[in-house]
Amino acid sequence: MTRPVSTAHLDAIMRDAHARTLELVRGLEGDQLIGPKLPIVNPPVWEFGHAAWFHEKFILRNLDGRPSFLANGDDLYDSIAIHHETRWDLPLVSLDGILEYMGRVLEAVLGRFAGRDMASPEESYLYQLTTFHEDMHTEAYTWTRQTLAYDKPDFALAKEGPGDDAGAGALPGDVEVPGGAYTLGTTEDAPFWFDNEKWAHEVTLQPFRIARAPVTNAEFAAFVDDGGYGRRQLWDDDGWKWRQEADAEHPVYWVADGPGSWGMRRFAETFPLAPHQPLIHVNWYEANAYCRWAGRRLPSEAEWEAAALGEPAPGGAALAPGKRRFPWGDEEPDGDRANLDGRAMGCIDVAARPLGDSAFGCRQMIGNVWEWTSNTFGGFPGFSPDAYREYSEPLFAITKVLRGGCWVTRGRMISGAYRNYFGPERRDVLAGFRTCAV
Repeated sequence: MTRPVSTAHLDAIMRDAHARTLELVRGLEGDQLIGPKLPIVNPPVWEFGHAAWFHEKFILRNLDGRPSFLANGDDLYDSIAIHHETRWDLPLVSLDGILEYMGRVLEAVLGRFAGRDMASPEESYLYQLTTFHEDMHTEAYTWTRQTLAYDKPDFALAKEGPGDDAGAGALPGDVEVPGGAYTLGTTEDAPFWFDNEKWAHEVTLQPFRIARAPVTNAEFAAFVDDGGYGRRQLWDDDGWKWRQEADAEHPVYWVADGPGSWGMRRFAETFPLAPHQPLIHVNWYEANAYCRWAGRRLPSEAEWEAAALGEPAPGGAALAPGKRRFPWGDEEPDGDRANLDGRAMGCIDVAARPLGDSAFGCRQMIGNVWEWTSNTFGGFPGFSPDAYREYSEPLFAITKVLRGGCWVTRGRMISGAYRNYFGPERRDVLAGFRTCAV
């Protein structure tokens, strides 16, 4: 069970998650609150209600046995029981009603702490779990606004954050990571863990070379301009089938701007393609096709984590025992080390944030873009589900592992051990990749 956490901390992070949700609600109206029926997004007004329902279910109802504030809440907002394609057809609560429901749940959940300085271990786990669940949804709301070409959200943190580092430039080249024993997964002394991180176990790695930075827009444009989307030999069978069905000829939000020139739509506006920013909004199939074209490969999940969190043993010929929590050490993320929390309102150049380098010299392994790995998602040895039983296991064997977080991922939720997972066809999510030498 998670170690006890102060009630002041839990109050602060839960209120902050709620405030971010309200920032993403702001500016949406009318039909935008429902949106078109697509397999890759939810109706925004449904998703707002689902996040509040999740807090209520796991805290007020699970811990206290309280009835729901919504008599039909389970029939509307239980994402496990309600098929995705039916969510547009439900008798959804109005936005005003959802905002009232969200506020009532928040105050009731936090009101449980009256007169207490510390939460119990169970409370500490559930309050963080439900807050991080809302954080995942605020990331999803963000890519929903991108998918549907809505105006960009207005994040208060963006007004306080550093500049966009537009002049930082590229960061070419590889680093060498020695082989040896590496401990993949999370130990019980971690501040928090998700069930798919359990538990730490030893794997053996061969020495490998991995790129210092993710693949950039300029690097991927060379693949596109060389006809990479039309060359069958670069794609595996499933990837080629996807490419044909999607009629894909370039990344989904790229816009041709003359021969060899590209723009990119960001929310409702189109901008010239930033050459040294990491490629974003590509799927696993596209990443693998690029790797074949470049004579490279995706890192395995264990290789990615060793490059991010491992350290060289004295002499550098092997990996040292143990690992860091973040590439730079054990200190929590901040704006000087990682592009997180929506501060930059988008990607920054891959050479930015040198203070966030790993021990081996890899940059931006936390933040900026999620990074695809070669692995199919599954449980580590001894896996067992936690309180949110459907969080991981239903997606085993059908999704691919991503690591590292993106520009809008919340810093309080991410660590170097965090495992994300999406289907290999998904390119709406905020994902890119880095490569390894073959």
